[in-house]
Amino acid sequence: MGSGADAKFEPTVPALLNLVAASGVPGLRAAFADAGLDGIRPAQAVALVPLVAGGLHASDLADRLRVSRQAVAQAVAALERHDYVVRGPHPSDARARIIELTPRGREALRVMRSNALDVEKRWRKTLGEKRFRDFREALVELLSSGA
Repeated sequence: MGSGADAKFEPTVPALLNLVAASGVPGLRAAFADAGLDGIRPAQAVALVPLVAGGLHASDLADRLRVSRQAVAQAVAALERHDYVVRGPHPSDARARIIELTPRGREALRVMRSNALDVEKRWRKTLGEKRFRDFREALVELLSSGA
């Protein structure tokens, strides 16, 4: 089924964005290891970010991450096993439990932020200040438009 069109296949912009984002994963793994943060994978660590403002119910966390409740349950279970999060009572609903960061979870977030800033620095160096700023503004615009 090979055709000339196959030879000219170019990745879509969303595919390129995924590849660019994934390029930071090896550095994040190394940063976690250097900080002594074991048992955490970058894919799970993303679940920590919405918790920085306070504890959330699992369904709210799933909504904010735009993933299934099952995916959140699996990530939270792994994060809880390694003391990055803890489930506690909901302040206003005795039947509900909320997921909150532990001090170790907050440390993981600090490592993630530092790693992300290092990645941005490399991108800024590659693109130059103006192109980097334009790139960032375009991403913010796409996100705010509901894209």
